[in-house]
Amino acid sequence: MNLLQFNLLQFNLLQLLVLRRLGAFLLSVLLPIITIAPLQAKTVDRSQNSSCRGNLNNDLEAPEATLEYQQFSTTRKMSPPVVFSPVPLPGISSPVTSGGNQAFQSSERKANLVPIPGRVRFNPSLLPEKTRWEQRLADQTNPDDRRDPIHQPGNTESYSAIDEAPFQSPSKTPLSTFSIDVDTASYSNVRRMITNGQIPPKDSIRIEELLNYFSYDYPQPQINAPFSVNTDIIQAPWNPQHKLVRIGLKGKQLQEVPPSNLVFLIDVSGSMNSPNRLPLVQRSLCLLTQQLTNNDRVTLVVYAGNAGMVLPPTSGDRKADIFDAIDRLRAGGSTAGGAGIELAYKEAQKSFIKGGNNRVILATDGDFNVGASSDAEMIRLIESHRDKGIFLTVLGFGMNNYKDSKLEQLADRGNGNYAYIDTYNEAKKVLSTDLRGTLFTIAKDVKIQVEFNPKNVQAYRLIGYENRALKDQDFNDDRKDAGEIGAGHSVTALYEIIPPGITPNVKLPTVDDLKYQTPKAATTFSNSNELMQVKLRYKQPTGDTSALISQTIANQMTPIDRASMDTQFASAVAMFGLLLRDSEYKGTVSIQEVLKLAKQSKGADSEGYRQEFIQLVERYNTIPVVNTRRNQ
Repeated sequence: MNLLQFNLLQFNLLQLLVLRRLGAFLLSVLLPIITIAPLQAKTVDRSQNSSCRGNLNNDLEAPEATLEYQQFSTTRKMSPPVVFSPVPLPGISSPVTSGGNQAFQSSERKANLVPIPGRVRFNPSLLPEKTRWEQRLADQTNPDDRRDPIHQPGNTESYSAIDEAPFQSPSKTPLSTFSIDVDTASYSNVRRMITNGQIPPKDSIRIEELLNYFSYDYPQPQINAPFSVNTDIIQAPWNPQHKLVRIGLKGKQLQEVPPSNLVFLIDVSGSMNSPNRLPLVQRSLCLLTQQLTNNDRVTLVVYAGNAGMVLPPTSGDRKADIFDAIDRLRAGGSTAGGAGIELAYKEAQKSFIKGGNNRVILATDGDFNVGASSDAEMIRLIESHRDKGIFLTVLGFGMNNYKDSKLEQLADRGNGNYAYIDTYNEAKKVLSTDLRGTLFTIAKDVKIQVEFNPKNVQAYRLIGYENRALKDQDFNDDRKDAGEIGAGHSVTALYEIIPPGITPNVKLPTVDDLKYQTPKAATTFSNSNELMQVKLRYKQPTGDTSALISQTIANQMTPIDRASMDTQFASAVAMFGLLLRDSEYKGTVSIQEVLKLAKQSKGADSEGYRQEFIQLVERYNTIPVVNTRRNQ
């Protein structure tokens, strides 16, 4: 090879090297553009595949899924939702403004969530061949680990302690006073855990929320009161010697709803970065947006490392703008929940509608990065705006780091309600099917006080409502906060009664006789056939003075097989709650008795919720540790 040929070969090799590097460079530049462009198009073109559009209208018209379909079926045809996967996209960010001007960008943003069309439901427990809870149970070697799933490594869920209410003697404690509770979070949260093959921790089981998850066919109020009061007495199914008294309230239906001023307060911190959190929040808010009219206003506030406003006050008929703002949300950063709540209430106050429904709707997993002093400041802030007519609805999402204890407290202090959303079907129940009950308060500070006749009652016990107990003097004190009831909401409370002359098979309280005084003499009413007197106090949504409703309940009893379907079903739900809590008052109850009573009282069940409950009980019965406990 001569020198010329060698130089030519060297030149050709150099050209190949340059072309190779140029090709690699062009590929690195063009490939992201080719990949990102369709994703950008999907994000910008909200009329096609987005978390708010897609086939949302078809979703709204679809029948409610039972637990079998909702959690376990792989064959039911679902409308195509949006799958969100963590994909970092440099240079693509959502325009978030604070106060309408300044840009809000979290410096701690870790990843963007990009919508990608697909046919995957927001259900982390679904596996093609074997459900996740079955797989996990098959892998576990120690059954005792399933008794307390919350205190497992990596799980920081928290629940407020519940001390089960004991029996009381009416001669020593004649009054029972409590606030109503229309929250439903405990039921859907317990459902999530049982679906995943876990035994729910005792403190996560609030029996009143299990009861009030279901609607009951109580009659509408016939007078000007905002709700009707209904009672029934049956034989206690778990202890045949005892009586079970049901007190049921039914809120009136609104023929016309007032205009709404809603502030969506969305947690977009890093802990919300999973399909059953922020993406499910987005689809849930889209459901709510579908129900709005031109009389309503919506503001969208988010918080992560900071708080900012994504959407200024917008008319409810400008759905495209609201959908766009919801679709732009991305998760990342820490959790400045206090700052978010402060900004949300500030914006709600600016857009306040006199005589309207003014409400902040908080969607979060409750994992706030705030200290104890900030918690106290948040509570005071919420209470101050509650007194100004701005109420709070709390929607809980997620698992493993879920802070139920904090979210329940916020909703209680904010004159609002609290729901846990674990699936899209639950979102439809809360924000579509039960929307008026969720958002429109017809009576606030509703308190119940029951006086028992010692002639006909040896002992009594309120089932549930442990964290809603009030002092007897609080009943007449209009300064004391209590629960709210929404339009069409039904509220159920159960008392277990031990009649006189019965040798109790449960522990009863004992109190020494007084030294300096004797019990008051019985009145003429004590010799009547009255079992108890039920009194209720309530205020109008914008009122400050309470009104009183009072009625007596006669000492009679209906055999359980002749009781109403609603009373029988409520009894089955209470029985299941006692079993889940492993209550010392559960008597001889068994899963088979719960199933039998629930099945015979299912009734019309137009929404399928009672059938879902039956399937949930059956699913609970298949958990190996339940079988082990039953056989011991």
